[in-house]
Amino acid sequence: MDFHSVDHWFDNDFLPTVLIVLGALLVCRVVRWIGSVFRGTLDREVRVLIEAGKPVPDRTKRSRAVGQAAEWTAVSLVSVVAGLLACSELGIPLTSLVAPATVAGVAIGFGAQQVVSDLLAGFFLLVERQFGVGDLIRLSTAGQLTGITGTVEELTLRVTKLRSPQGDIVVIPNSALRQVTNLSKDWSRVVIDIPVAAEEDLQRVIVIIDQVASDMASEPAWRKQILADPVVAGVETIEVGFVQLRLLVRTLPGRQFDVGRELRMRIVVAFRAEHVLTPVAATVIPSSP
Repeated sequence: MDFHSVDHWFDNDFLPTVLIVLGALLVCRVVRWIGSVFRGTLDREVRVLIEAGKPVPDRTKRSRAVGQAAEWTAVSLVSVVAGLLACSELGIPLTSLVAPATVAGVAIGFGAQQVVSDLLAGFFLLVERQFGVGDLIRLSTAGQLTGITGTVEELTLRVTKLRSPQGDIVVIPNSALRQVTNLSKDWSRVVIDIPVAAEEDLQRVIVIIDQVASDMASEPAWRKQILADPVVAGVETIEVGFVQLRLLVRTLPGRQFDVGRELRMRIVVAFRAEHVLTPVAATVIPSSP
């Protein structure tokens, strides 16, 4: 054995290769650390805005997803470059790797079609700005209005993670997103259809509903969540024995559910106090004791 050749190979080939690999691992570790710090800062900002009852800017929602994509791209690029440099230092001709790489690429392409489809779908989600982290969305099949509703907790190039109202985490590949309804884009609206007996004085009922909604909108606890004056649109439908009055209220993104529940409760209480006729057998709702 020629120890001089081994020593020369160790100093000029093996040691530089080890340094390249260690340097690549260190760079990837630093990139991941920077990414985690960036995501943590955004998460704290989002929590502060949500607790203060303020809408989360679209730029902040997308920044987390873009940061994750940039982190993944940087780590992949560093790994590929380090692998090529290591092969070069070890004296492995890169041209000899073309044929095996082609075969491996074809095999991986056939086996990872779904992954590629997920990555492409995630890329277009980010480019088209359909939704971001913190948005309340509903996922459903095309043409349907029912489906999975939840808050986006994580958006990567491959999957979207939703937190359902029950607290469950739902993980969905991006390629499986067929129809996305963003319930927290710019502003939301509460639409309440209120049934009233046909023989009731509708003008009086409209005044009651408008007064209840206006009083709620003027309260400090709800003033920041209601963006415009409530509007009683009038009679929406006429049915046998009753009509439906429609109330429209514009709210902050994602706050329509809380505002809607509170409005319904207050309208019911007001109807009882004012002895408004119900559509069921045109009976009078008893006043509260």
